[in-house]
Amino acid sequence: MTVRYETSTRIAIIGAGPAGLIAAEKLAGEGFAVDVYERMPSVARKFLMAGRGGLNLTHSEPLDAFLERYGAARDWLEPAIRAFPPSELTAWCEGLGQAVFTGSSGRIFPKSMKASPLLRAWLARLDALGVTIHTRHTWRGFDGAGRFLIAGPDGLDRPIEPDAVILALGGASWPRLGSRGEWTGWLKERGVEITPFTPSNAGFNARWSAVFRDRFAGEPLKTASFSHQGRTIRGEAMITAYGMEGGAIYALSASLRTAIEVEGRAVLTLDLAPDTSEEALVKRLDAAKPGQSLSNTLRKQARLSPLSAALLREAGAVPRDPQALAARIKACPITLTGMQGLDRAISSAGGIAHTSVDERFMLKAMPGVFVAGEMLDWEAPTGGYLLQAGFASGVAAARGVTGWLNPG
Repeated sequence: MTVRYETSTRIAIIGAGPAGLIAAEKLAGEGFAVDVYERMPSVARKFLMAGRGGLNLTHSEPLDAFLERYGAARDWLEPAIRAFPPSELTAWCEGLGQAVFTGSSGRIFPKSMKASPLLRAWLARLDALGVTIHTRHTWRGFDGAGRFLIAGPDGLDRPIEPDAVILALGGASWPRLGSRGEWTGWLKERGVEITPFTPSNAGFNARWSAVFRDRFAGEPLKTASFSHQGRTIRGEAMITAYGMEGGAIYALSASLRTAIEVEGRAVLTLDLAPDTSEEALVKRLDAAKPGQSLSNTLRKQARLSPLSAALLREAGAVPRDPQALAARIKACPITLTGMQGLDRAISSAGGIAHTSVDERFMLKAMPGVFVAGEMLDWEAPTGGYLLQAGFASGVAAARGVTGWLNPG
């Protein structure tokens, strides 16, 4: 039987992104009085930004494979995601009148391919549940009694005294959308361990030649696989004036970032002919006409696009021997020298360390304060994994509040 609580029990949620709003929905559905505080003039701005690219909610791959995408954070996030898996997220979306579909890559999207219709339906549901959303209200730390201070539109700090608090403040990526990370200092002062924020799912810098940059910046590399430290991703990337970005690059961003931090560079290996074996490629290259130019050999025998051929040249002198050339095409090294910053990153790594959070998503040093979303120290590639973990951790924090207030 579902236990419903008196509305005199008040919960404050600070941050109105997906994690905060789903927590508000779950708690209001239990009968709690819920106040959501959001610093921006409107809610879920990053959610709406994600919707501009189609709103990739989650992914349809088997759950064990799905969970592997969270790397070292799997042990931390797995219980929450298993309790609110992709099937639950898609059912929730459809329950708001937004049908979903699965794309050819396995990614799951609303059929509208937009976030705004889903958000409108969601806000209507929250309103019907009695959730009060306070926009232009900013958390400003604590007063001398340890109470949360909220500054409203008038700029004055006022303490709030809810029965429990959920923090869902986001990480530090795209700060112009509201997540700026100022909260780290306030939590550190109260014994919460914070891992410094670093960019995740961002582009990487490469020292392109001026000729290559001028011709190919803005061009997609569509037929390739990308490898680093034993992991290979088949996908696409975009050449930019500064280097490379895109889904395949983001999937390798954690190891690429670490290599750059340790060694000052990362060598990304491209297979520019992923559908052709090296042996078959050697045979085709060996059949080139005597005296044929390298450009024609790459175009006719190797069947490389102009961009792929140019990438071979960017990697250094291109061998003419068929065996050596085939090996280079199948393993073309591109040196990356840096990573784009947090202001250009889709998401961030770092935040509240796992050691500071219990199994209910409550801060060990601050009983009654729960945390969810990107402000926790985890990262994942694009493809639906980011939103899924945000929603699942919000649901987990809401369940944590319920269990803490009603331990029986």
